[in-house]
Amino acid sequence: MKHLSRLLLASLFVLGFSTTQAQDENNPWAIEIGVNAVDLYPTGEDAPSGGMFDEYFNVGDHWNILPAVSRLGVSRYIGGGLVFEAAGSVNQISKYGDDTVDDLSYYALDGALKYSLRALLNDGWLDPHLGVGGGYTWLDEQGAGTLNGTAGLSFWFSDNVALNIQSTYKHAFKDEAAPHFQHAAGIKFIFGGKDSDGDGVYDKDDECPEVAGLEEFNGCPDSDGDGIEDRRDACPDTAGLAQFDGCPDTDGDGIPDPQDECPTVAGTAEMNGCPDADGDGVADQNDECPDEAGPAENNGCPYEDRDGDGVLDKDDECPDTAGTAANNGCPEPTAEAISELNEYSKTVLFDLNKATIRSESEDALRSIAEIMEEYSNTVFHIEGHTDSTGSDQYNLQLSKERAASVREWLVSNGVPANRLTSEGYGETQPIASNNTASGRQDNRRVEISLDKDKEMRDSNETPTDTTGTGNNK
Repeated sequence: MKHLSRLLLASLFVLGFSTTQAQDENNPWAIEIGVNAVDLYPTGEDAPSGGMFDEYFNVGDHWNILPAVSRLGVSRYIGGGLVFEAAGSVNQISKYGDDTVDDLSYYALDGALKYSLRALLNDGWLDPHLGVGGGYTWLDEQGAGTLNGTAGLSFWFSDNVALNIQSTYKHAFKDEAAPHFQHAAGIKFIFGGKDSDGDGVYDKDDECPEVAGLEEFNGCPDSDGDGIEDRRDACPDTAGLAQFDGCPDTDGDGIPDPQDECPTVAGTAEMNGCPDADGDGVADQNDECPDEAGPAENNGCPYEDRDGDGVLDKDDECPDTAGTAANNGCPEPTAEAISELNEYSKTVLFDLNKATIRSESEDALRSIAEIMEEYSNTVFHIEGHTDSTGSDQYNLQLSKERAASVREWLVSNGVPANRLTSEGYGETQPIASNNTASGRQDNRRVEISLDKDKEMRDSNETPTDTTGTGNNK
């Protein structure tokens, strides 16, 4: 008995430092500590025994119970609901069926293969089991081998502790040995599972066995506690939402923070999560005028129109002088200005049948140049015309040369060449009758008009010859 007590204390010490779960692949080992009762009466033999199962529960008359811990069992889970158990027990026999005897010592070593029916009951708290095995029993000095059959119930208080009660029939192989029932009750503790990361989920069922995790995630961690395990969490260290794979949306604009260029200010998807208060397509952080719509090429600010002519400064070639859109924001010569130009042009005189400008015409030409300077963005067209005297070809050539002479004088006196074109039309555009001297005088003229179909030439461009060898129109 002294040795059994020491074994019991050692077992309790081990159990105190063991993590236990329901006995299975994860926790294959169990120790059971309890008591046993030996009953030699209901074994179906002659007196002093009764018939099989006769007075089976007659505790007072037939059961031999040692008032101390008298049974110790160790079991190992094999698999498929099967457990192998080895048990040792002691007792004192004073009731040999109906007879009373001096206290006989009783020792037994037994092994049994038990099958649990717990799985059939949905792994509940009730665990019926059946077993078969054998052992060796000593009654005082007499010993005999036995064939054992066991039926019992375990009541699980938790996943690791159960109350076990069972009854075993032991049939002896020697005729002189008495068959008997041995009843047992004890507390079973299970242990032995491997939990490398100490998270309470055993390695066999732990999908992350090297990292402590949670049971609901099969042993995998959820570091930020957002309900999304780390291995499926795109932001494992910051609590987020499932719809964003575990990433947060701090500003609530529907764009997760990792993809949000402005994670603390609500914005739009088009702006990568940044706001665009004026809706001009330029994010506020890049918009120099965030409250006023403007194009991206002007940093989100609207273009100015300093002269108020309806042509934005970026397109206005005369941004400080009101003009027309047709003339790129620059003012166009008025009808009065054109009329004044032509009044001056009427006084431009040429030598007879020549393109040489007479010196007395220079004042008129200077006045023409001054008017042109007022409209510095306008292209003027100089037209040469003749009367019908002479051949058509001669008149056409003469008109070209005279128009070109006027253009050359104006260029040489400061009017940019790229603002002047010239052409001769001969006698084809009379403004009076060529049948009278006064009419022919009126038809021999130089006129100045706007060349709206022309763009200003580069100021360094060499003027195109209009003397008959070339045409700039």
